[in-house]
Amino acid sequence: MMLFKRPPDEKGSVWFSVVIGVFVAFGGLLFGYDTGTISGVIAMKYWNEHFSTGYTDADGNPAISPSQSSLIVSILSGGTFVGALASPLLADKIGRRWGIIISSWVFNFGVSMQVISVAIPLFVAGRFFAGLGVGLLSALVPLYQSETAPKWIRGMIVGVYQLAITIGILFAAIVNNGTHKREDTGSYRIPIALQWLFSLTLIIGMHFLPETPRYCIKRGNMTRATRSLAKIRRLSPNDPAILAEMEEIRANYQYELSLGDSSYLDCFRTGMLKRMLTGMVLQILQQLTGVNFIFYYGTQFFENSGISSSFLISMILATVNVLSTVPAVFVFDKFGRRPLLLWGGVGMHICHFIVATLGTATTGQTASGVITVLNVAAQKASITFVCLFIAFFAATWGPLAWVVTSELYPLKHRSQMLSISTATNWLVNWAIAYSTPYLVNYGPGYANLQSKIFFIWGTACMLCVVFVYFYIYETKGLSLEEIDEMYQTPGLKAKDSSKWRPSVHFRETPLTEVTYNKATTGSPAQPETAAVAETMERAEREAVPALPNPTTAPMIGSPPPESDDVLKALQDAVLRPAGAFTHPATQNPAWNSHSPLSAKTALSNLPSSSLGSNKSAPSLGANPNDGGTSPSNPARRSFGR
Repeated sequence: MMLFKRPPDEKGSVWFSVVIGVFVAFGGLLFGYDTGTISGVIAMKYWNEHFSTGYTDADGNPAISPSQSSLIVSILSGGTFVGALASPLLADKIGRRWGIIISSWVFNFGVSMQVISVAIPLFVAGRFFAGLGVGLLSALVPLYQSETAPKWIRGMIVGVYQLAITIGILFAAIVNNGTHKREDTGSYRIPIALQWLFSLTLIIGMHFLPETPRYCIKRGNMTRATRSLAKIRRLSPNDPAILAEMEEIRANYQYELSLGDSSYLDCFRTGMLKRMLTGMVLQILQQLTGVNFIFYYGTQFFENSGISSSFLISMILATVNVLSTVPAVFVFDKFGRRPLLLWGGVGMHICHFIVATLGTATTGQTASGVITVLNVAAQKASITFVCLFIAFFAATWGPLAWVVTSELYPLKHRSQMLSISTATNWLVNWAIAYSTPYLVNYGPGYANLQSKIFFIWGTACMLCVVFVYFYIYETKGLSLEEIDEMYQTPGLKAKDSSKWRPSVHFRETPLTEVTYNKATTGSPAQPETAAVAETMERAEREAVPALPNPTTAPMIGSPPPESDDVLKALQDAVLRPAGAFTHPATQNPAWNSHSPLSAKTALSNLPSSSLGSNKSAPSLGANPNDGGTSPSNPARRSFGR
């Protein structure tokens, strides 16, 4: 991992986290391969001859009509829209890992229907169920990746999902190029059936991977969460780094629970609305860049534009897609999200306008709708700029849209909000796939835009630039919990977000003279009594590995000197792995977990300096930096990922 500068305080294995992220990205390969496959299948001579219902093209050959083409291509996106919205039902009920396994079986069912089909209706039904599986995976895979990756390489690991999509598109183009001349059902059944191989590989491998620690905490299983994180980081469950990260995740989730239950409506309420709309618009704009127009209809479009060897051109574009994504995933965590999204949008805008201008100025059209090429060199140049557009997209907006949306949301709402933003992507994907034939093709009722459609995509790319500048925050190097805090910082603007630094760590729950009640604004307590009472409450509450009471509010302020002894003792009590946990009663006969005196008895075993130092704990002032949140305060330390 020499490409990354590992933070000095980061412990644990990197390679295993990368292996997990790369393997789970097989879910993206399913989507990419299907996208590339259908573009070639609907252009195959044999498939058109046997699936045509009587429609003929401009040359008199059997073909499917533009409306049938719209339905066949776009129905996958209809299924993905439903799947993305349904993903929380799996993610929050049975887990991220088993959700991926079940989604893969749904995808296999759809592939099977396409393979055995001999007419359009069954083929369309198969694509819907395949889309349902892809939609589930498109929300679950980035969710799994973001919850298992170390924060300092999270961008790279989630970006591998887009890399898998591009590899799938390339592989599909290669297979299509090898089978499209066959004069039997193997011309389309071989490319489609190969999807079983990828899906079964993902299913088998997921049985050996751990569940995400954050899901385990969400389900109240602290022991399993600690084991899972330790396995991912390749450290002992008792390692201080594991305990610190677990405490940060658990305490943050405890705070979220204190705010009440979560629902889909909560995603659009004050506090969450900005993040929800940010994710949705980001996914909409990713689709409006026009990339899926090229991969869904590229083969047909190049043929209609008078370019020979359209299958070969599609394979070249897919190769550029992969080669541009590979180096890009290694720079997300070095250069950040905002700069890459901004410059990527500028580059795509320029390429689209050049392609649109060349195509409009150097091609003509006969009365029957046949495209005539007036300047072959200009057409070759337009292909070059299409390749350049693909390079800009693959290096920036392709993977980063998934990276950013996987980071935006707090644990309490994460699966729901990610499902909504992903569903938005698929809804716009469906709209583009369905409307494109009507926008591009020639004939009554069609817009016949041909190359002019690139003006639309180019304009959308400029909107991408404007949106990123005003609304996308820089999240490079921050843990998911720290990103949550950043979005709650009043007055912080997106253009200033790269300078922001975290100040609150939920796991600290410091012992200060200020306590806050959920129902009120809080009131100061006596310094000594507040410290002892709070420590007693924590010790009793965390004596067993169970989630705290949701109504328990977090403490606000800075940790007093030497309070690490208290925190360490409490962590040791709550975070022991299964088999190693010993109830305090077995160590101290005076402990009675049902007695108000139990915590006081347990505290007698803690260093006296831990409590005595509370007299110096600062109070919370009007200045947000009071109470120890100032960067100059050496007592505040960060271990979270």
